[in-house]
Amino acid sequence: MQTVRNSQERGAANFGWLDSRHTFSFGHYHDPRFMGFGPLRVINEDYVKPSRGFDTHGHRDMEIITYMVSGALRHQDSMGNGSVIRPGEVQRMTAGSGIRHSEHNASESEDAHLLQIWIEPEAQNLAPGYEQKTFSAAEKLNRLRLVVSRDGRDGSVSIHRDADIHAGLVESGVRLTHTFAAGRLGWLQVVRGALSANGLSLQAGDGMSLRDTSTLVLQATAESEVLLFDMG
Repeated sequence: MQTVRNSQERGAANFGWLDSRHTFSFGHYHDPRFMGFGPLRVINEDYVKPSRGFDTHGHRDMEIITYMVSGALRHQDSMGNGSVIRPGEVQRMTAGSGIRHSEHNASESEDAHLLQIWIEPEAQNLAPGYEQKTFSAAEKLNRLRLVVSRDGRDGSVSIHRDADIHAGLVESGVRLTHTFAAGRLGWLQVVRGALSANGLSLQAGDGMSLRDTSTLVLQATAESEVLLFDMG
C-alpha cells in the first residue's frame, strides 16, 4: 500500500525567525492521522533566518538526525560537541537519558534550510551520543547512498534502530529502483525537484508511505533530491 502525504497539507509554524513544515504531528500541530510512521516520528522542514535559531533546550529518548539542504547550522551540546553542519553533512544526536543543545544559523546573510528527523530508539535511557559525517554529491548522484543505518555500514552514520536512510541526487530522466525485504516499511521524502514514485507524481515537500511494497521505482522529471527510509 502506498499513500502520498501532500506537502501543502503538512502542519505549519512560522515564528518570524523560523518557518517550519511538519510531516507528522509536532508542537501545536496535531493530526491523529499523522502521528508518525513505524519508528519514524518527525520530519520537519525548517528555514531558519540568518543568525537566529533554537536556543539551548533538552531532549530525551530520541534519535535526532539533521540533514542540511542549504546554508549552515551551528550546533553545540551539553556533551561538549560543537560543529557547523553544511549541505552534504548528516548529524545524529542520541538524546538517550538526556541532552541539551542549541542550533543557530551560522550565516549572517543566508537562510539555513534543513530537515530535522526524529526516530524512536530501540531502548530508552541510552547513553547520549553524537556523530557527524560528510557525503559528497558524487556519492549520491543518480543513486541511493546509505547515509544512516543501525550498524554504520558503508560509512553511514549509526543509530539505535533498525532504520536505513538513503539520500539521492537524481538528474532529470534518471530511473532508480529500491527493493524492500518482506515486512519492512518505507517512507520517501522529496527534498527538492519532482519525480514519479511507482507511477505517482510527487513534488518537493511531498512524502509517501510504503507498506507491503516490495519495490520502489523512482523516475525523476526534474533534478531532484530525495531521502528514502527503509525500516524494520
